[in-house]
Amino acid sequence: METTTLKLYSLSYRSAKTYLAASLFIVGNVLLPQLCHLIPNGGMTLLPIYFFTLVGSYKYGWKAGLLIAIFSPLVNSALFGMPMPAVLPAILLKSVLLAGIAGIAAKRFQRISLPILALVVLSYQLIGTLGEWFLSGSFFLAIQDFRIGIPGMLLQIIGGFLIIKHILKE
Repeated sequence: METTTLKLYSLSYRSAKTYLAASLFIVGNVLLPQLCHLIPNGGMTLLPIYFFTLVGSYKYGWKAGLLIAIFSPLVNSALFGMPMPAVLPAILLKSVLLAGIAGIAAKRFQRISLPILALVVLSYQLIGTLGEWFLSGSFFLAIQDFRIGIPGMLLQIIGGFLIIKHILKE
């Protein structure tokens, strides 16, 4: 199993770099869902709203990740109506969980690997599913990501690994 050590950051809210990095990943989280929505059920299947939250949080820490996690769904919803306001609480919950878990994992392990990212994705999805079940009252709705979003989870794990390892080396 391939593991790569790389430069990871834990940015502060006092640093302009935090807001610059978060802004770039928010733009990615706005553009990627628009591309995915060109595919029928692309948003629900590919879970694009979480992709750059994972990458940004892992590379730049949970503080930058929290900005990405909160503003990405809000900006998307405000500009494009997706995610719909009714599902925003569940998406925000999962986004915030992802930012925290990814930032903690990066700090704890100080390296990147497919198993670590798989653990991050499964953790936020499992905890988020419980939260979504509580918010919606529907178990069937809450497990939607596990029913149809497996390709998106795989995209997060494999794509996130490749981007963090090869593109965001420094």
